[in-house]
Amino acid sequence: MDDEETELRNPFPSPPSHYTRYTSHNLKLLALLRERAGPDADLYALNQYEVLSDQTDVPDWPLAQLEKPRVDWILEEGHYTVFGDTWFIKEKIPSLAELGGHQLYPTDPNVGMCWSHGDPLRRYEFGTVWTDRRPALRSILRSLLVTYSKLLDALLLPPPTASSQIEAEWKRHLEWINILAQNIMAAANDLRPVQARANLELMMRHQLEVRREETKAIHSKCDALEAQLADLRLASQGAASHSKPVVSGIGSSFGQPMPSMQNALQATDPSMDDVLAWAEEVA
Repeated sequence: MDDEETELRNPFPSPPSHYTRYTSHNLKLLALLRERAGPDADLYALNQYEVLSDQTDVPDWPLAQLEKPRVDWILEEGHYTVFGDTWFIKEKIPSLAELGGHQLYPTDPNVGMCWSHGDPLRRYEFGTVWTDRRPALRSILRSLLVTYSKLLDALLLPPPTASSQIEAEWKRHLEWINILAQNIMAAANDLRPVQARANLELMMRHQLEVRREETKAIHSKCDALEAQLADLRLASQGAASHSKPVVSGIGSSFGQPMPSMQNALQATDPSMDDVLAWAEEVA
């Protein structure tokens, strides 16, 4: 049993030794046992040899071990075990008290925050102020400074004699400093989700401002190009109207220009592609 637990805690554990029990024959025996015993029966309390007396190769270990894990039990307990490690269904940062430490600050497992106040150390929920940890953290910091000063004074005292049964004073101060440091680190780790949300909000606001500025620049550039194109269209239409004289009688009986003059006008009149190419060069 100890070897199996050690193997499960390896970085790359081998498959459990009982995986060889999941054979087709054993699974059929389990289904038959469940059918004969009923859906609400406890398979561990049954005598599987009597229920499956007409079957062959009934194993000597309980067939109930082959059943799937009970999800309702996992939800009720709130955690499950995989490869020797316990995993919680709802991810949360365990408090110092849950880890077995001496917690000095008030427990506040909630991670909600009112962004309108912008206070990372004060918690809110639907307008209700939760616990403010700053007074407790200031008290812990003052205790840490006072204990450190007492530790320095204790180090200047003469050492105890060999026959003395009293514990050295500097050891007590050192243990208390260790407890205070654990509380400061645990309280800071509890605020990491709030810090991550604040950083995410700042990053998204910055991205939104950059996109708005880029969109505004694109719109202004498009407006300028449309204005230039409109001016070019008016100029080309005016030039075309002034450069098309009507010659009657010579070369045409319907008042149309001569072919040579028409070719000259077509050569001087720019096309839309020429106008767009010129606009791109100007821009």
